[in-house]
Amino acid sequence: MRRLLIALTASCLLSFAANAAELDLLPEVEFQPFASATHRLIDALDYIGSPLSAAERAEIDAALAATDQTSAIKRVQMTLDRHCLLGVNINPESRVKVTEGPAPKELTQNGWRTFLIKIHNEAGITAEPSVESANAQPLFRRSTGSAEPEITVPLSEVPHRFLEIEPFVKPPMKAALSGIEIEYRIIQLYANTDGKREASFGVNVGQGTQDIGFRNEVAVLFDCKPAVNVILEVLDVDGTPTTASFIIRDGMGRVYPLPGRRLAPDFFFHYQIYRTSGESVTLPPGEYSVEVTRGPEYVVGKRTITVPNAPEHRETFRLERWIHLAAEGWRSGDHHVHAAGCSHYESPTEGVLPEHMMRHILGEDLNVGCVLSWGPCWYYQKQFFEGEPHALSNDNYVMRYDVEVSGFPSSHAGHLSLLRLTEDDYNGVQRIEEWPSWDLPVLQWAKAQNGIAGFSHSGWGLKVEGDELPNYNMPPFDGIGANEFVVDVAHDAVDFISTVDTPSVWELNVWYHTLNCGDRTRISGETDFPCIYGDRVGLGRSYIKMAPGALDFDRWAEGIRDGRCYVSDGMSHLMDFTVGGVSVGEPGSGGAISQLDLDAPESVVVTARVAARLGDQPNPEIKNRPLEQKPYWHLERARIGENRTVPVELIVNGEAVERVEIEADGGIVPVTFETRIERSSWVALRIFPSSHTNPVFVEVNDAPIRASRRSAEWCLEAVEVCWKSKSPRIREEERGAARQAYDVAAQAYREILAQTELP
Repeated sequence: MRRLLIALTASCLLSFAANAAELDLLPEVEFQPFASATHRLIDALDYIGSPLSAAERAEIDAALAATDQTSAIKRVQMTLDRHCLLGVNINPESRVKVTEGPAPKELTQNGWRTFLIKIHNEAGITAEPSVESANAQPLFRRSTGSAEPEITVPLSEVPHRFLEIEPFVKPPMKAALSGIEIEYRIIQLYANTDGKREASFGVNVGQGTQDIGFRNEVAVLFDCKPAVNVILEVLDVDGTPTTASFIIRDGMGRVYPLPGRRLAPDFFFHYQIYRTSGESVTLPPGEYSVEVTRGPEYVVGKRTITVPNAPEHRETFRLERWIHLAAEGWRSGDHHVHAAGCSHYESPTEGVLPEHMMRHILGEDLNVGCVLSWGPCWYYQKQFFEGEPHALSNDNYVMRYDVEVSGFPSSHAGHLSLLRLTEDDYNGVQRIEEWPSWDLPVLQWAKAQNGIAGFSHSGWGLKVEGDELPNYNMPPFDGIGANEFVVDVAHDAVDFISTVDTPSVWELNVWYHTLNCGDRTRISGETDFPCIYGDRVGLGRSYIKMAPGALDFDRWAEGIRDGRCYVSDGMSHLMDFTVGGVSVGEPGSGGAISQLDLDAPESVVVTARVAARLGDQPNPEIKNRPLEQKPYWHLERARIGENRTVPVELIVNGEAVERVEIEADGGIVPVTFETRIERSSWVALRIFPSSHTNPVFVEVNDAPIRASRRSAEWCLEAVEVCWKSKSPRIREEERGAARQAYDVAAQAYREILAQTELP
């Protein structure tokens, strides 16, 4: 018996050693699909915050670029195998056996770890592999749209169950096997405990595919590292506690908490988390790099922290600004963010809650955040609409729920951002399907209740060839941007057109043409978080000139309507813009907003205070991208050559007539132009494509602005192009009124054309 026990023990030890050995390298693999699958795997690891090291990426890139494909396939396997928890063989009869891989068997208490599984698919099947364990059960059953998780049996009540297993099969990965001989899968493991824990893993590709003799299952011993409660003290530049954004990475570049497994208020599509001073994050002991900031007006602080093996640890972070626009009298805001839809979930249910959105607004130092309820989750999210700022608002940060007309019958004509509404149901209707099927009635309804209304993500459907402004090519008017804008401005129904979140030329072009025809619609900045941009709220901003004191939302929104603002990516600023002494958004000598009255042509002085901040070294990856690729507005695109300078351009009737260059070092510098105004014109400043002021309108001898026959011709043609695109989706019973409104707009442009002398 003693000899038998010794033999069995030795056999077990040999079996364990064999299971933990290196996985077999298999050279007989089709190179092209293997290389393609490898690139997708690397992209997926980056996306979920568990990237390969720079050295490993370089090794794989070098291998795939080599001429010896057999050697390349082995080298890639050698690199990826180091991260494999399991090796899986599917024999020609589709029987599955499992062995232990060489990856370090470390888990994190109350955290997630990412591993690979190597699959040798001799059968060439395309089923979806399933990983099972008697030591695992789902910790949460949830739709990614749920505001709160639905708790099942807690793991602590089932002592041998300490794991949650989650395969990552979202794009760019695929749920099913491709059928090639070798491919790698991603698996994420959550542990609710610390210490040594053993778990068994089995893999199958369908009922009855398990191999015999227990070979489809393997036991793995894990070292579960205890988590440390790391308390974050966050101090603003004046020493007051605040909320900030943190990106935390370990030495391998893995992001904590694991993005793919977060719950609100931490979003799974972010690397950053937001913490208010005194709140915490749990991390295993070790060394971490931390990036901390608070929106584009702050410097990104970088430092290394060491988390000790202790129950609790405290770190203090002092933030640093490069500019403080609120102190200069300008309050930032993003009028287009969402608490539901797009990146928030895959299966729409409810979205996230106001307290989650407020955390993100605070963490990006966004003075105003307009959370717009729209088609997805409309009936749930609209409960937070109150017709006034949300109760979570304070004197410096305001959140208000309003409406984006998106996913409604009129959406094809252009999505609308409706702000400062007192009623969010159109004329008392109860269902989305009952709303109008074109935009003008919706805009008029919003303005009738003293709302402030404009078009969202304006460039969609207005693509033009070429980067010049103004651009006289005709767009197709086939999207969901400011398509009906060219009609609705003729009815004085539009307060603003949104910018920053679609290609700059497409957005600005239609605005420039209508301004040249005498229209006075303003621009506003938006992000459309988390749809067009999911990075963070406030990537596109409006900066409104405000009096000191508590922030008043009505006054802020009126600043958009009156043009008492500039739009920006937050990295450049055009403050206190004046033309002939008239400040943008303020009454001129005749009482009209933003209007300078001249008796005859004369030279006027244009002034502003300008600031911008670039890094010392150019970022060619952004600088050299076409303007129609993200990021659409970014100061890096304005950089002159290899220098740290950017141009400030004086725009008269859409044309850049003068420019000065400033050093983008963060300092505020005065800028002065002198230009002669020969006829009624609109005047603005821009740092293209990073920031743009609203116009000051100069009327010479009381004449209306009629700046360009070509612009009037463009607008006239655009009305009919828009009608041909949109009319098929306007309800038959509404089509007659719509045709009449389009005809009124066309006639208005004919009259403007007849009044316009210059080309």
